[in-house]
Amino acid sequence: MRHRHALATLAAAAAALGGCSLPGGAPPSAATQPPEGTQPPAASPPTKLQQAQATHEYPSPPPPPEHVKTAAAQAQQAVAAFATAYINWNAANVSARMQALAAASIGQARSAMALAAAQTAGYYELKRGGVANSGAVEAVAPLPGHRDEYVVVTRERTTATNSAAYQGLRPAWHVAVAGVTQLTGGGGWVVSRWQPEN
Repeated sequence: MRHRHALATLAAAAAALGGCSLPGGAPPSAATQPPEGTQPPAASPPTKLQQAQATHEYPSPPPPPEHVKTAAAQAQQAVAAFATAYINWNAANVSARMQALAAASIGQARSAMALAAAQTAGYYELKRGGVANSGAVEAVAPLPGHRDEYVVVTRERTTATNSAAYQGLRPAWHVAVAGVTQLTGGGGWVVSRWQPEN
């Protein structure tokens, strides 16, 4: 009898406790529940600040469209013209050449050329030494397995009129990988990626 009484007391206590502790706290009151047949309001999208705090990245607007004045009729022509301008310069015009290449390209190639223009503009050693680079594009060939990418082979020679640093230096072979993009509407081709490999 005592055993049955203890079980009944335990069952009553469990029922009382179970009714008091719902997962997530107290049951919602009728005042906080939406009217029947309606849905609660949708959560508003996170602000840029909230997104930055959650992801540690701040969303930036898309870059403005890039424009070029001229484009080549064929992809390989675009690459060859770009490479020829890239390897033929002297201390007096190297920065202007890089700026012109930046204006004639898009994407990563434009960024790389703009950076090269900025770096060479204030490079006193180039001007003091009278450094110049000249060469020829020896080959432009599609990079196997990579659409719209080309291997560029050049033969170049660096000289200096006011320094012995490059005296006796023989012409050297260089390799670069170039990517091209066709402008919208079936327009011409421009260089969009430039990566010297040596």
